[in-house]
Amino acid sequence: MTNTSKKTAGLPNLSALQLFLITFGYAGVQVAFSLQTGSMGRIFQTIGADPNKLGFFFILPPLAGMIVQPLIGYFSDKTWLPRIGRRMPYLIGGTLVAVIVMLLLPNTGSFGFGYGSMTALWFGAVTVLFMDLSSNAAMQPYKMIIPDMVNESQKDKAWTWQNIWGSVGSIVAYMFPYILTLVGVANVAKRGSLPPSVIISFYIGAAILVVASIFTIVNVKEYNPKDFAAYHGLKEGQHNNDPISVILKKAPTVFWTLGLVEFFAWIAIQYMWTYSTGTLAQNIWHVSDPATHGYQEAGNWFGVLQALYAFVAILWGLVIQRINKKTRKPAFSFGMLCGGVGFIVLALGHTQLMSLLAFALIGIAWISLITIPFTILTNALDGQHDGMYLGLFNCFICIPQIFASVVSFSLFPALGESMPHMIMISGICFFICSILIWVVKETSAENQLSQL
Repeated sequence: MTNTSKKTAGLPNLSALQLFLITFGYAGVQVAFSLQTGSMGRIFQTIGADPNKLGFFFILPPLAGMIVQPLIGYFSDKTWLPRIGRRMPYLIGGTLVAVIVMLLLPNTGSFGFGYGSMTALWFGAVTVLFMDLSSNAAMQPYKMIIPDMVNESQKDKAWTWQNIWGSVGSIVAYMFPYILTLVGVANVAKRGSLPPSVIISFYIGAAILVVASIFTIVNVKEYNPKDFAAYHGLKEGQHNNDPISVILKKAPTVFWTLGLVEFFAWIAIQYMWTYSTGTLAQNIWHVSDPATHGYQEAGNWFGVLQALYAFVAILWGLVIQRINKKTRKPAFSFGMLCGGVGFIVLALGHTQLMSLLAFALIGIAWISLITIPFTILTNALDGQHDGMYLGLFNCFICIPQIFASVVSFSLFPALGESMPHMIMISGICFFICSILIWVVKETSAENQLSQL
């Protein structure tokens, strides 16, 4: 993908084909990431994790993301490899590691460590850690090339398209175990082992990730350092000079105010990932033992529900791709209100129909959360340290997940060891987000550049 526009300050408009090429490969990354997040609760409870300590295993992925994404941002801002680019080398490395780990993770309970043994649990925990490290390494380049290559007038569309394709990947990932079960693949296994339906899903996901990464590497040609500097109104190499401490001091105000919004949002998402399967099993199938057929059915149903919220996210994404500065915050607030209601319905509902309604509402919130804040943030960035700021911004996603997991050690017992009660906490957090977004004041680095 190339652009032949005259290289002057200000990024050129990209064609629909160029936006497609930049964003489509994100579907493959989300297949891998969704298989991980959608299966973690099921994996660790299947191999014998104590539900009271389940939050521990969910600390490792955000901890990995908080470390690896800023580092990738920092170093890729300084990287340029001829014929490969700035961001693509990290996509290549992340994909290679992710594929290896995706072959290991679903087999955590199949190496003879023993149900509930510390060896099995630690093997699973370390494998998940590397899975998240590699998934973040593969994911971050897709986020960085949008502020690198897309101007402000097209960023709403670019971020939405990227996450629409990501939602397509999520649907594929979430539906794998359910579809494989329908065609006759076993959905139960001996105690302590994952069903073949889950294991095969990870194998297929690894193959899709490889294909998507190759597609992106072949078709996306990043701007070279000279063109990048010209489009962003910089001197060539200007973005390479500042240390991390100075970069943080120069961060735009929206970087911090959006961080407050993200804090509550990702507490909610963390508890959704951790406790939804158990909530569904308790409320609808009336079981709590992961070895039972009913619990595994709840695990498959959670995959269907996540596919539903990803599908709704696609539909709502087609709507919000047309928003602008005046409508971004109202759209975000509305999305968070929908998600909050969805979590309350999930916590209180006792039928599959109610769970479908819940996740349809959560889907509206999800696409709002993963698009609108990134548009607001990247509009405020001037091109000097975009990768680093996006990596650091990921800390506002990771820290609340770690906080939520640590707090769960006390909160879960305090709420009567009730997984539905934990889901209600998610609803409350989304309601708070719908209010906090109004604290954020949008700014435009592109407008400031045009006035120089």
